[in-house]
Amino acid sequence: MPDRPTTLEPMTPKQSAQTMKPATAAKKLGVYLPATPPEFQEGTITRAQLEELEKNPPEWLADLRRNGPHPRPVVAGRLGVSISGLTRGGLTEPLTTEEIDALRQDPPAWLATEREVQKKVRAEEERLAAARAKKG
Repeated sequence: MPDRPTTLEPMTPKQSAQTMKPATAAKKLGVYLPATPPEFQEGTITRAQLEELEKNPPEWLADLRRNGPHPRPVVAGRLGVSISGLTRGGLTEPLTTEEIDALRQDPPAWLATEREVQKKVRAEEERLAAARAKKG
């Protein structure tokens, strides 16, 4: 029978940087993954790298944020509708800033309807939050 140690040595976890998949990093950066450079899409990103990209965005990231194509959450936010509203309006593909601006300048009927829906949802959320605050 092998000897057992009489004292336990403290376990020291390996200090490794937390990494994330490119899709997660793109989502956190608010960019459309297929429009990012291949080296971004194919690697893993550490939290430190993500922070650096946020603090000092390289030209490709600044350009994507400025011109697109933009992922659906960004498109929805810029149009003032929900992601579901985009789907109901028939928008399932990413849009560029130029395309978003064109929709804002000459809004189709579905966009006006979805903005009203979103406005009502926000008003109800605010009402509920105020009611909770009043109780608490």
